[in-house]
Amino acid sequence: MTEEEWVATIEYLCNSKAEEFHLFGYEHVTGEEIWLCVSEKYGKTGQPAKHQVVNDILSLKVTKFMNFMTLSAFKGTHF
Repeated sequence: MTEEEWVATIEYLCNSKAEEFHLFGYEHVTGEEIWLCVSEKYGKTGQPAKHQVVNDILSLKVTKFMNFMTLSAFKGTHF
């Protein structure tokens, strides 16, 4: 898989997860915000295997995402 294909796959998965959150009533969520939430820990631990990245995106729960957004707002690092 080329780097471009990998990036396109990640974008697709993040947008898909954002659409899932829309079904739960969180219409403001974007794929980019999903990626920021999921990839936050990679800065500390390094980039994991591709299957782990996919799992992290697909298993993201609304509560974890909202905690990330709240902490980002308090830190002033997001929005």
